[in-house]
Amino acid sequence: MSDKPETARWDRQQTRDAFARFAATRDEGLRGELVVAHLNLVRYLAVKFANRGEPLDDLIQVGTLGLLKAIDRFELDRGVEFTTYATPTIVGEIKRYFRDKGWAVKVPRRLQELNLAVNRAVEKLSIKIGRSPTVHELAEHLNATDEEILEAQELGQAYNLLSLDTEISGDGDGKSQTLADVVGSDDVELAMLEDRTIIERAFSVLNGRERVILHLRFYESVSQTEIAKRLNVSQMHVSRLQQTALEKLRGFLRD
Repeated sequence: MSDKPETARWDRQQTRDAFARFAATRDEGLRGELVVAHLNLVRYLAVKFANRGEPLDDLIQVGTLGLLKAIDRFELDRGVEFTTYATPTIVGEIKRYFRDKGWAVKVPRRLQELNLAVNRAVEKLSIKIGRSPTVHELAEHLNATDEEILEAQELGQAYNLLSLDTEISGDGDGKSQTLADVVGSDDVELAMLEDRTIIERAFSVLNGRERVILHLRFYESVSQTEIAKRLNVSQMHVSRLQQTALEKLRGFLRD
């Protein structure tokens, strides 16, 4: 039996017609039909995460929230099939669920997000100033107070990092599995589909020179010095453009 999701009850043209009508009317009944027509996609993606300690029904429910977001945001003129567009959104919602479940104590979403922002800022500022930033420097960078930065860093210790020896459900044959047995076993084709779609969308926020620099730097492994020679600019300017481009991509991916 194939592990691919079953074909929705509409064919490709019927699906496009349904989205065209929904875009014009925002009809709730039609929205519900679109959800039902793509629930097999949600189940297919949820099963990929079903061996990580959470009930499959819960993952399907979370994935359905991602499906709803994708339906509401989808635009036919994007030039991609809805399933291709929806997959990263559904997977992202499921991954966010695991991230939130990872906190050992109940932490407000605001502080969770600030903790993540602090971690990113530490990395960025360390590269920029050549040392670990102070609490005050982080606060200025993130437009927060010193107290908020300290609170976010302290609560970051409440994040529950599971041991690789943690037992998870087996395959029904009586053999127990640990987290180490399944780490890194994500579906390769699914990961490529998600990454390709996200990268194509993310690069749209870059200008031409920024795209060239990132392509040369990370796809062809060209040094900044060599890129500077090719573009007839200074290595420092290339470094600044690279950093700006990466910040644009991070901002897009966070949204």
